Amino acid sequence: MRIQSILDSKGSRVEAVDSDVRVEDAARTLADLGIGSLVVRDGAVVAGILDERDIVYGLAKHGRAVFDLPVREVMRREPVTCTPDQSVREVMAAVTARRVRHVLVIGPLGPCGVVSIGDVVKHRLEEAELEVSVLRDYTRAR
Repeated sequence: MRIQSILDSKGSRVEAVDSDVRVEDAARTLADLGIGSLVVRDGAVVAGILDERDIVYGLAKHGRAVFDLPVREVMRREPVTCTPDQSVREVMAAVTARRVRHVLVIGPLGPCGVVSIGDVVKHRLEEAELEVSVLRDYTRAR
């Protein structure tokens, strides 16, 4: 299974904020949209990714002052990326190795989606359930 199949089912919308947006405003955007990460832009260029974990780490480091900082101060500057044609297994391995929860999907024209560890696990479970179903049907037919 490819990452594109996840994007096909969940959508490929990329929510983004400018790097000078305050952490408080970015946190509010995350909550309002019910999402876990935002792509951070510096003009038209991807500068990084910000997720809930980054905000929590920023809170631990800066205290309540973190909410007045620009997101560029707490974001991850080198997000884990993949392409739509990469396998879900490859991305799952990268997420596990880098201990991140969100992967930025980059297509030929730039960012085309964000895939979370939850999305990856959901699709791997669906894949496993299909395999079990096929094997069960096969053994019943014998």
